[in-house]
Amino acid sequence: MSRAITELKVAGRLALRVAGRRLRGGIEPPPDLAAFTGEMEELLAQAPASVVADYCWVQLPANQPPWVGAGLPLAQGCEVSYFAEGRVYANRFLDIYINPSLQLWCKLGDRGEVFRGTRNSHSFRADHNGPLMFGNYFPNDWADLQGTRLQNDDVYRQVSGELKVLVIRWGGGALDGLRALRGIADPGGRLGAEIERIELGDTTPPGWQYLWNLGPAEIYRRKPAADGADCIHCQTHADGGILQREVDLPLHEASEISWRWCVRQLPSTLREDTLPSHDYLSIAVEFDNGRDITYYWSSQLPVGTGYDCPLPNWSGKEFHVVVRSGGEGLGEWHCERRNLYADYRRYMGEPPARIVRVWLIANSIFQRAEGICDYADILLHDAAREVRVL
Repeated sequence: MSRAITELKVAGRLALRVAGRRLRGGIEPPPDLAAFTGEMEELLAQAPASVVADYCWVQLPANQPPWVGAGLPLAQGCEVSYFAEGRVYANRFLDIYINPSLQLWCKLGDRGEVFRGTRNSHSFRADHNGPLMFGNYFPNDWADLQGTRLQNDDVYRQVSGELKVLVIRWGGGALDGLRALRGIADPGGRLGAEIERIELGDTTPPGWQYLWNLGPAEIYRRKPAADGADCIHCQTHADGGILQREVDLPLHEASEISWRWCVRQLPSTLREDTLPSHDYLSIAVEFDNGRDITYYWSSQLPVGTGYDCPLPNWSGKEFHVVVRSGGEGLGEWHCERRNLYADYRRYMGEPPARIVRVWLIANSIFQRAEGICDYADILLHDAAREVRVL
């Protein structure tokens, strides 16, 4: 009952915010899909035949379960770009929606592995023959690399909206094709953004990888801190991602994690323990039983607060613990140290046997605010050793 009351209070505060933005004209209208279609069709009509081999359009209602064929069979080695517009609404009243970059996933044929890009456009080379297929992600999750769903497909009835996708099969390389089209026109800056993405390359810090079933992002980058220390910079805005590094250590009473961080901006001004306000920055440790404990800086909740993740797909797997709270100290470097064994026992029950990964988590999907943080000197300790993670 107390969780339900909390959810209602937070939803009420969000509703007031949205109402205020509507009165001020601050609600951004959804993309104009007809204009998107017309602009890109006009551009493609001017494209030389040698640049664009063919193209197709895919309409993807938000309540359509995966997978939907694009009607475009691909041969191994051919290069493809897609451009997506639209929104998938988790709650229209609260103006909570998912952008195409997070929602739209692909695969080649029934046995192909799922993948997506980091933006509303993506280019790739087909690694085998097969029909191109698209699938909605939220509010479900992938159970395996072939895109089997974790929950029943009935969950898609909870969402509304739609995506429209343009798929271009290039006559040659994707980057050459994009540049050639941009030389004609660039409606909405879409071609330039995709060229920028390709030229930027993979920004994932070396030795780390994004959690496969949430997909890649451009949230984290390696950079030196002001004092010269090795640092990972995090910047999230209307997106989310989990960065992971493999470790293999026993968990016992002396097991600890320490780190330094400088949180410059929190992605939420509301308590983070409800679904519509669950935007946060954290560092987490995963154990060999598949569960993780994640330490974060809350905007409101008291230090020491602990709670099970409010997201349905993460409930029972992830536990949140508040280690700092409020605005005091933002923009400054702080040192933290936690006993993993004691925290697991206190918050989650009987500790498991081993530590298997360290995570960095950023989520700003729900309120679409910006979160900024730097991490440095992440170490795992026990009585016999010290292992540097960053």
